[in-house]
Amino acid sequence: MFRNVYLKSLYDARRGLFGWSVAIAFLVILESALWPSIRDLNLEQVYASFPEELRKFFDLEAMTTGAGFLNAELFTLLLPSLFLIYGIGRGARALAGEEEQGSLELLLVTPVSGARIVLEKALALATSLAILGLVLFSSTLCGSALFDLGISAGSAAGGALAMTLLGLEFATLALAAGAVTGRRGTAIAIGSVAATAAYFLYAAGLLLTSVESWLPFSPFYQAFHDGPLGAGLTSGHGWLLAGAIALTAVALPALDGRDIATAHGR
Repeated sequence: MFRNVYLKSLYDARRGLFGWSVAIAFLVILESALWPSIRDLNLEQVYASFPEELRKFFDLEAMTTGAGFLNAELFTLLLPSLFLIYGIGRGARALAGEEEQGSLELLLVTPVSGARIVLEKALALATSLAILGLVLFSSTLCGSALFDLGISAGSAAGGALAMTLLGLEFATLALAAGAVTGRRGTAIAIGSVAATAAYFLYAAGLLLTSVESWLPFSPFYQAFHDGPLGAGLTSGHGWLLAGAIALTAVALPALDGRDIATAHGR
C-alpha cells in the first residue's frame, strides 16, 4: 500500500495526530477567550504584589498584552508539555515500540537499510510535529482575531516554531535511545529525564545568578528566549534544529547488523 517507511509511519500516526491537533486548537481558543476579561483588570498593580522571582520566571509584566498573556499561560508551560509528551512518546514508539512488537523485523529483512529506516522514521516524526505546529499557528491566529489579542502572523509563527523544534529535539532523543536500546520504556525514560533536567536548568538559570551563565545550554531557553510569541526567528531555533539533526545522525547506524529476534528472545 505504501512505497516507503515515511508514508506508512505517517499513516499509522493519523488518528493520534488528529486527536492531539483538536486538543491543542481547543486549548488555545479556550485560553484566548479569557483575554477580554483579563485585559480590563489592573494587572500591573496585581503583579506588583507578587515576588520578584515569580514575576521574572513567568514574565508576568508582559501579561498586559495578548502575546504576553498567551506566553505566560500557554507557551511556557502547557504547550511545551504537550509537544514534549507527544514527541517523546512517538519517538520512543517509532523504533523501539515496533521492535518490541516484532514489526521492525519485517522491515529489516527488506532491501531497505537500517539507516534509511531510521531516517524516514525521524522525518515522519518531524512531519507529525510540524503538523501540530501548523495547528498551533492557525489556532493562535484564529484566537487572536476572535478575541482581539493583537498577535501578528509573524509572532504566531515564531511561537509555533519554537514549540515544534523543542518537541522535535526531545523526540529525536527518544528515537535515538529507542534505536540503540530497543526498549520503548527506556527511550521514554531517557527523553523524559533529559527534558526535566533541561527545564530545571532553565528555571535555575532564571532564579539563581550562579547558574545564569548556563542558561543558553538549555533547550527551553533556546525556545523561550524573548518569547516564544513575539521573538521571531532566533538563533535558539537553529540550535534546537541542529540538536535534532545530531541526535538523528547518532541513531542512523544503530539498526545495521542488529539481530532483533535474538535481542528480544524470539
